[in-house]
Amino acid sequence: MQSGEKKGISVEEIKKGLPTDEVLCDLAELYKMFGDSTRTKILSCLQIRACYVNELADVLGMSVSAVSHQLRILRGAKLVRGNKQGKEVLYSLDDDHVTRILECGLMHVNEP
Repeated sequence: MQSGEKKGISVEEIKKGLPTDEVLCDLAELYKMFGDSTRTKILSCLQIRACYVNELADVLGMSVSAVSHQLRILRGAKLVRGNKQGKEVLYSLDDDHVTRILECGLMHVNEP
């Protein structure tokens, strides 16, 4: 039996156990955020430590404007948050869920 398989569960029970279409759509949108390598690089950097936009631009070899654009998208998806530090904004992962999503994805892609 495969992981997650349960004997004796009817099709009706499967239907009842599914999240709503709205929730599944939101989940698909969340996973789209990880479909862009620039965004996953930004998230990986922020998993190591909180960074300013110019630091992320330097690490990624990108313009501040391009990084800011991606950060806006990630903020809109509630994956990162920004904390104003004087004239600059220090970005970090929004919560521990983001770290766990990244860790699970890395474990999966690194499987032999």
